[in-house]
Amino acid sequence: MADYYDLLGVSKSANLNEIKAAYRKQALKWHPDKNKSPEASDKFKEVNQAFEVLADPKKREVYDQYGPEAFTRGGFGRAGADPQTNAYQGGPFTYTYTSSEGDSPFEGFDFGGFSNPFEIFEQFFGFQSSVGRKRSRRPIYQIQVSFDEAARGATKEVEIDGKRKTIKIPAGVDDGMRIRFSDFDLSLSVSPDSRFKREGQDVYVEVAISLTTAILGGIISAPTIDEDIKLKVRPGTQPNTVLRLRSQGIPYPHSSRRGDQYVIFKIKIPERISSKGKKLLEELEKEL
Repeated sequence: MADYYDLLGVSKSANLNEIKAAYRKQALKWHPDKNKSPEASDKFKEVNQAFEVLADPKKREVYDQYGPEAFTRGGFGRAGADPQTNAYQGGPFTYTYTSSEGDSPFEGFDFGGFSNPFEIFEQFFGFQSSVGRKRSRRPIYQIQVSFDEAARGATKEVEIDGKRKTIKIPAGVDDGMRIRFSDFDLSLSVSPDSRFKREGQDVYVEVAISLTTAILGGIISAPTIDEDIKLKVRPGTQPNTVLRLRSQGIPYPHSSRRGDQYVIFKIKIPERISSKGKKLLEELEKEL
């Protein structure tokens, strides 16, 4: 069984905030609604089990002492189940387990003392997954939102069953997420942006700088999802240098935290140059 710290990509000294941030990233990466690879479902369940253990101080203490075997059926090689209580004894402690129910791809799956991973995901992100729940008769509608609306949040006027409704899209939602309202679900389709590329709550943007700015340094303007800002370019900046802007990315839904923005410097090479410019560059090359 894989190490829980490795599954989340954190060190054994990671604090709770680091564990939560790592879980967000891995859960979004492996959720079967977004990842259609054959191993996604199993990986998603493993990530959620790792999070539920490492986010709980008592479970984490047991895990650090006994390893992942402490949280598997028959842990330590001598645990047994009580069919009346669904309790499993593993080494020095006892825990109970629950199973998923209903029309789920994981119907009857034993989560070994842990919650249904899709419930963890929904509680953590505030959205309902289309996988792992009982089929619902609630109507599901799809809405197209722009990159900016998904990143910043928006108020939208929609028509549901012939009635006009005003709905709020929380900041930080992503493509494929589903929001539950009082009497219907709303599935989101997010349009891509021509400037920003999104990975979870982080955003990436390429910014072109001149050859002289790359060599000499300077101040440039760069876009963020909120506004254009001034950035300092260090002398000797190399092509594809990446600058990290902490907490300038997309907000986490229902949270004050934000992802980061990464600025990738692209150096513009002039396609044509005058004879004078050529001589100057030749002199610069000799000087360098």
